[in-house]
Amino acid sequence: MLKIGNVEINGKAFLAPMAGVADMAFREKCVDFGAALVESEMVSSKGITMTDRKSKELLVLSEKERPAAAQIFGYDPLIMAQSIETVMEFKPEIIDINMGCPAPKIVNNKSGSALMKNPVLAEEIIREVVKASPVPVTVKMRAGWDPDSINAVDIAKRAEQAGASAVTVHARTRDQMYAPPVNLDIIKEVKNAVSIPVIGNGDITDGISAAGMLEYTGCDAVSVGRGALGRPWVFSQINAYLNSGTILPEPPVSERMRIMLSHIKTICEYKGERIGIREARKHAAWYTKGIRGTARYKREICAIESIEQLEEIAFRIAFENQ
Repeated sequence: MLKIGNVEINGKAFLAPMAGVADMAFREKCVDFGAALVESEMVSSKGITMTDRKSKELLVLSEKERPAAAQIFGYDPLIMAQSIETVMEFKPEIIDINMGCPAPKIVNNKSGSALMKNPVLAEEIIREVVKASPVPVTVKMRAGWDPDSINAVDIAKRAEQAGASAVTVHARTRDQMYAPPVNLDIIKEVKNAVSIPVIGNGDITDGISAAGMLEYTGCDAVSVGRGALGRPWVFSQINAYLNSGTILPEPPVSERMRIMLSHIKTICEYKGERIGIREARKHAAWYTKGIRGTARYKREICAIESIEQLEEIAFRIAFENQ
């Protein structure tokens, strides 16, 4: 049992907070397959304090996905702290501070991984959020800004000193984005430098890669991002391997399509079919990755306008890939 502050977490495989992807429907599906902790999509602290409707919608957490963290981003310590009162209306078990997002829109606003360039400000933000939060505060970071400024160890130490209860390390620099492979030595160095839990992130796609990161770095848990896209069952695979050394295969195509339809129907239930189907196209395309004829299926999926159309494609995929 891993403890982050006073929050007990039963498992070592977490879902990473992916903007535009890890909405409530996706988080619930990952929990169904054994994700031990999930996080909201990142939410602007400024938007929260300005009572922005979309920001509040992103903070909604269901009872099916507990324990859950709410992730916020920003660069102003006072605004970050002021946002906590509103965030707590949604009863997250944990508040997570984003210092890892590499997206230009976020970085150009001095937030996300741009904070890796300003350790003093990063520490001040953490300290103010910790003072304002009634629940444990964690920090998601990168290895550093670029190869000449790898400072995850320094930021992690500052986070601990400022009162953070855990840190997640995506072991690439901002300029590396999502390639090349993560540098596990960085996660190991952070783990050796702090006494709070360390969660490793990057390139986790199955039980073997999760076990490899845990064993090599000594980290306390792993956070799965892109490895869960169209594959929420990856958490079952990780848990089976960590618990008993069992390697679970990928589900048969018919089961993948059943899971996909269940997922997409939940999106439409929460957001309405018009918005849900539009958002479902990317998820459905991920679910078909690696299936024979995937290029043709993806073209058809990009044009769907209704659940019925997606059901027809899913049934055909299952039949043609028996």
